[in-house]
Amino acid sequence: MLDDRSLAFLKRLLDAPGPSGSEQLPARIWREEAKAFAAVEVDVAGNSIATINPAGGPRVMLTGHVDEIGVMVVHVDDEGFVHFGAVGGWDSQVLVGQRVVLLGRGGPVPGVIGKKAIHLMKTEDRDKVSKITDLWIDVGAANKAEALERVRVGDAGVIACQALELPNGRLASRAIDNRIGAFVVLEALRRLAAQPPAAAAVAVATTQEEIGTTGGGARTSTFHVAPQAAIVVDVTHATDFPGAEKKENGDFKLGGGPVLARGSAVSRVVFDQLVAAAEAEGIAFAIEAAPRYTSTDADAVYTSRQGVATGLVSVPCRYMHSPNEMVAYDDLDRTAALLAAWVRRLTPQTSFIPA
Repeated sequence: MLDDRSLAFLKRLLDAPGPSGSEQLPARIWREEAKAFAAVEVDVAGNSIATINPAGGPRVMLTGHVDEIGVMVVHVDDEGFVHFGAVGGWDSQVLVGQRVVLLGRGGPVPGVIGKKAIHLMKTEDRDKVSKITDLWIDVGAANKAEALERVRVGDAGVIACQALELPNGRLASRAIDNRIGAFVVLEALRRLAAQPPAAAAVAVATTQEEIGTTGGGARTSTFHVAPQAAIVVDVTHATDFPGAEKKENGDFKLGGGPVLARGSAVSRVVFDQLVAAAEAEGIAFAIEAAPRYTSTDADAVYTSRQGVATGLVSVPCRYMHSPNEMVAYDDLDRTAALLAAWVRRLTPQTSFIPA
């Protein structure tokens, strides 16, 4: 089970603003936690790397990205209103009326996302979807010069909200995609450190996944770590909410356990190993089809160097890419347990070559 220290670390990690390209604060929190039981380093891309038993074999990597979606200042007008673009993929409807915090040169800058009030809209405009270009951030500035004392073009920011515990072991927060993955891989490494496995185990909190069309930090960190096999941990869509289309998206529930991807970009060998570990440990799981690419860091990891045998394990998540994504604590615990069990079953003789 997740202990009090792990849960306190998780909440600190979620509350720290870290949009893609500006992940420094959550990355530092992750590394400070890792230093208690692992050797820690950071690379030029900002990827945080924690290693135990470096002389062991095989060499395996557990990775989750530490960045989140956000906003970025693109223009400040003469009246001091801040116009912004999206960092990652937003449903612009969820941004309307939200509070934000921009990462300004002198520290955090609070603001609110503004939109023309419904009373002032023409009738034909009231039912239209708001685009990001219809919105702005109000930082309380009286004019452009005052706003520019606090923010400048290129400053990033996030929705201003904190982690919220709900009944039945539910946790809601922004940044669950995919601060949860970064948390889970370090939690798995913590459990492995208590009784080191035969394998060399490396946990990585990668950067820039949400904008990583060329592989982001996953590509560079995998090249550096040079693992023989890897597990990427991300979130997947829970389909236990009203109106979910399970025949298109699968049947995944909060509290149902980790979701194992099976598909074209996933190692068949690693998938089978994960299933065997889950069954041996009595860990409930579900299977998700990935007919093409996975749209996660796994797509960059498995093609690194001469190829890396890569598995994808996901945590079911409701309301992805919103200010209030939701997961179940039990799924975090089970996913960390599965990763640790997979690593413990590996030996220097383990082959990852498909038969």
